[in-house]
Amino acid sequence: MAHIVWDEKMSVQVGLMDTQHKKLIEVINDFYSSMGSNNSKEKTLEVIKAMKDYTFFHFNAEEKLMQQNAYPDFEKHKKEHQAFIDKVHDMEERYKSGKLILTLEVASFLKTWLTNHIMQVDKKYGDYLNARGIR
Repeated sequence: MAHIVWDEKMSVQVGLMDTQHKKLIEVINDFYSSMGSNNSKEKTLEVIKAMKDYTFFHFNAEEKLMQQNAYPDFEKHKKEHQAFIDKVHDMEERYKSGKLILTLEVASFLKTWLTNHIMQVDKKYGDYLNARGIR
């Protein structure tokens, strides 16, 4: 069973961003699934890297779209993205050094952060862009 399930209530009504959010959910679900298997440390690090890489790709695309459309809360939004990237990077480094065991607590953090970010923060830029005819 997926850890996060896409719900249309999560839609920001901007097609590209919704598609990327769905992919991000898939990547985080892959991370969650990898925790329940007997993967090697190397395989788990591959999953973490894929999650980081896609998150970075998505955040860049989202920020570019906001900048192109003069989104007024851009700087605040970008800071939230950076805080998440920093947290995931820290978790990766702690995992590599043996100071972090991947637990449901880590998966719960990822789920909570992503769903809250989409539902509360991204929805705002969705409304802003929709008002400007961007779908």
